[in-house]
Amino acid sequence: MFNGTKDMNDIDEILQFSTPKKTPGKTPRKTPSGDRFIPNRSAIDVESAHYQMFKENADAEGSGGPNSAPSTPQQDEYRRSVSETILDGNDAKRILHFKNKPPEPKDGYQNNLRVLYTQNQVSDAQRRKVNRHIPQNPEKILDAPELIDDYYLNLLDWSSRNVLAVALSDTVYLWNADSGDIQELMRTTGDGDYITSLQWTADGGHIAVGTNLADVQLWDPENNRQVRSLRGHRNRVASLSWNNYILSSGSRDSAIINHDVRIRDHAVATLNGHTQEVCGLKWSPNGSLLASGGNDNLLNIWDARSTSPKFTLDRHTAAVKALAWCPFQTNVLASGGGTADRHLRFWNAQTGACLNEIDTRSQVCSIVWSKYDRELVTSHGFTQNQLTLWKYPSMVKMAELTGHTSRVLHLAQSPDGSTVVSAAGDETIRFWKVFGEPPKTVSKKTTASAASGSLRQLSIR
Repeated sequence: MFNGTKDMNDIDEILQFSTPKKTPGKTPRKTPSGDRFIPNRSAIDVESAHYQMFKENADAEGSGGPNSAPSTPQQDEYRRSVSETILDGNDAKRILHFKNKPPEPKDGYQNNLRVLYTQNQVSDAQRRKVNRHIPQNPEKILDAPELIDDYYLNLLDWSSRNVLAVALSDTVYLWNADSGDIQELMRTTGDGDYITSLQWTADGGHIAVGTNLADVQLWDPENNRQVRSLRGHRNRVASLSWNNYILSSGSRDSAIINHDVRIRDHAVATLNGHTQEVCGLKWSPNGSLLASGGNDNLLNIWDARSTSPKFTLDRHTAAVKALAWCPFQTNVLASGGGTADRHLRFWNAQTGACLNEIDTRSQVCSIVWSKYDRELVTSHGFTQNQLTLWKYPSMVKMAELTGHTSRVLHLAQSPDGSTVVSAAGDETIRFWKVFGEPPKTVSKKTTASAASGSLRQLSIR
């Protein structure tokens, strides 16, 4: 029993004494925004909650018994309209919230963990057999006499119309993979002139040819005639790359020229970012970025709207010829270095960051990505002169394909994406079924295997 005011004062003193003090130096905690039993009013949409509660009551009354009047179409339409206006069409919206919603991310923000854990996920429609058989031997071998053994040149390309173009010394030959027919397209006529690069247009209707005497020629294979000549360089043209109607050419004079083939004054831009020969040149799939590699060990990334490099990357310690843009991550660029470097590197072209690098232990000559799987194949020089198939992004070796007796200088991919063709300093061209069959949704074109077996020992001259 308490005795009046005195007892109450004693209780106050006891309570005051027993109340723990705040720990010195500790920042007081913020008032919690909510609790698991007490909803947070600031996070609740009051109008939506009010509508939801009365809607449930109205539905219960409407179905309460036989005397309840059925709703008319006009009433149903009215309720639907109110629901869309207040609930944004989401009837499952919660009435009570116990914590504030997290803030919206900034525009362009990308969750790195989301990329990490979803980069190998594909839809069921695109899911492929993982443990497929990878043939260790080429499907076909063609002789390529007088194929110049020069690391800095680009002498092989496969068109979207299934025609393979290869330059043998001063002559360009076309091999039709559907019929097996061989056509001599053109031959240089100048003293000491020979083919140094070639590149098909995206539709396969025309081909650009670079020469040792600094000329760039456009040819129409169907009519076997030269369309025009594009001058501007002072030395041999070692690399070419198309971006719609813009043809970019890289030269030993260290310059890159963008040619607009639609107009008379074709040289619309000159890019000066290298100090030695430009031996690698690739436009990104969306045409917004151009990657260039040079004998000065530099990798430059150019914005299509600028004549100054967006990034100059100097991680490589040898010439950078091998370049390839990732088909499923459009801002990812793969690059390979020469004998003194031997590294395969992956770059974020929007930030200039190096995403990954791996020592391949041999000169990297060329890179080709799979069109349908997260894989890529690289070609190499000394000591094994092999093709290596990699799983991306883990960079686990899936296969090593040997057979060439000299460095594998060039790679090209068939239109259906299943076959890779390699050309080497041993003067042979080999066809490898390295990427497997394309998905059934992709229309297949006949590849190297369609030609007759007699082509195995045919010399292209």
